[in-house]
Amino acid sequence: MAYIDRINRKLRREFGGRVRAAESDGCLVLEGELEDWADVVRAGTLAAEKPSFRGRRQYRGLVNRVRFTGGEIPPMRTPALRDASLEGARPDVLVIGAGICGCAIARELARYDLDILLADKEHDVALHASSRNDGMVHPGIDLRKGSRKHHYNLRGNALYDRITGELGVPFERTGQYLCFGSPLFKPILFLSLLYWKWLGLKGVRVIGGKELRRREPGLREDLSAALFFPSAGIVCPYGLTIAYGENAVQNGVRLSPDTAVLGMTLEGGRIIRVETNRGRIYPAVVVNAAGVFAAEVADMAGDRFYTIHPRRGTNAILDKKAAPLLVRTIVSKLGSSSRTAHTKGGGMVKTVHGNLLVGPDAVETFEGENFATCRGSLEATFAKFATVSPGLSPGQIITYFTGVRAPTYEEDFVVCKGVKTGNLVHVAGIQSPGLTAAPAIAQDAARFAAELLEAAGRPVGANSRFDPRRIPIPHVAALPAAERQALIRQNPDYGIILCRCEEVSRGEILDSLRRPVPCDTLDGVKRRVRPGMGRCQGGFCGPLVLQLIAREKGLSVEEVTKAGPGSFVLWGPAKAAAPEPEEAPHAG
Repeated sequence: MAYIDRINRKLRREFGGRVRAAESDGCLVLEGELEDWADVVRAGTLAAEKPSFRGRRQYRGLVNRVRFTGGEIPPMRTPALRDASLEGARPDVLVIGAGICGCAIARELARYDLDILLADKEHDVALHASSRNDGMVHPGIDLRKGSRKHHYNLRGNALYDRITGELGVPFERTGQYLCFGSPLFKPILFLSLLYWKWLGLKGVRVIGGKELRRREPGLREDLSAALFFPSAGIVCPYGLTIAYGENAVQNGVRLSPDTAVLGMTLEGGRIIRVETNRGRIYPAVVVNAAGVFAAEVADMAGDRFYTIHPRRGTNAILDKKAAPLLVRTIVSKLGSSSRTAHTKGGGMVKTVHGNLLVGPDAVETFEGENFATCRGSLEATFAKFATVSPGLSPGQIITYFTGVRAPTYEEDFVVCKGVKTGNLVHVAGIQSPGLTAAPAIAQDAARFAAELLEAAGRPVGANSRFDPRRIPIPHVAALPAAERQALIRQNPDYGIILCRCEEVSRGEILDSLRRPVPCDTLDGVKRRVRPGMGRCQGGFCGPLVLQLIAREKGLSVEEVTKAGPGSFVLWGPAKAAAPEPEEAPHAG
């Protein structure tokens, strides 16, 4: 095992014998202890082999068991809820995790005549990385050919027009500009077209500086050229996840939020029981789409052959008034946002809703659920992208958010059947471009689950009642005048505007509370129809939406939460609540 000796030599040079590598069950396993989390990550990075078109890795996967002694790694947060609502459930397939991949997999599984349970420990779908990203549908600029990322990104990107059409989700193929400052790059750019063709990227073009500024007048004057990638696009990531979840439920999938997987019982190399806070489940097949906690679930299942090391990234959201003056599509720049060893470095993305997103950065962390933002991240991001658009200013920010990605040390996806556990499917290490790849990942993961069921003697037939189409909530303000007026005549609630910034009507908010995926929180309504997403960030509409949720769900206003159990907005009456307006400005 010469490669083990080679890795150990590198580790000894870097850490003086405090970390060592060995092979176990075909996996590369690191042992030892280190006080600095950055050193723990560096040990894994040094030892890992990155995906390559030249062939397979010399080991199945890297398991980093180096003990971090410089702090306490927080355990996974679990719901306070304890009941027996799932006790004894025997689904054909249990999907763990209701992010973009979990919801997409559940929807693809619904094409089969199966009993499917989709469980997530959070109160709603899309509460982690699936709602905390920039919504970019990647062309695949910086992906290694031969990697799973490259494979699934190409396939997933090609599916987006059909998927978003079926689910009624806004999607725009805006294209992406990769900009260059020095004119010396120009000859290289034309030569690079052969490389992009080899990667499978179609229609890539070189754009001169004059044409670039005509298309994107907010960019710096000294940008000499750009590569244009027409297959790039934008979508609302949480909107797409919710749509996948709703269509899955419409087609018979049972969704169980507030449900954490706490342990598993194995027998004969198979999972026979899954312990949750809501009872014991006896699934025939388990799909592990648990995001940053996928490795822990793999440990429970006795099939751990990878490591997830969480990575934080912060994005700023700019006012809609700023976006047209800065960037109209998707823009990044070589030198400020090209791929490094562990991140693409972000970009400037105009969203489907008209805002501009700037970021993210990339910071390794041992806290898988720390979504705090810090001033340093925003300052560094804005300094970086000032080299792209000189009009960019922190004064244009209306809010910001942090997401936690779930990379493996190999920086590649894990999409496969279990290695040692016979009724398990892994969907792990899904970081960028996971949103782009999700439709294709879901197809394969669903097929793997069906094959495992058939191998175990469970016939799998088609679901003759499957309907791929989802009817979206209408956004009244975006409708043509005649359609808008007709809708308001049919239901006057659509003519009462409660959110002035985003022009969201009372009818849309009520619709969001009556959809197949349950919604009963301020943030849940915000993700579905956008009240509170605008410049005032809910300062005007927040109390009105809260009262509407309380009335629709039969709750007191004190019982309505921001994001789920424990996140109370009100703690008791200070004065009489303002009445909900009977009349308000009409959308027409």
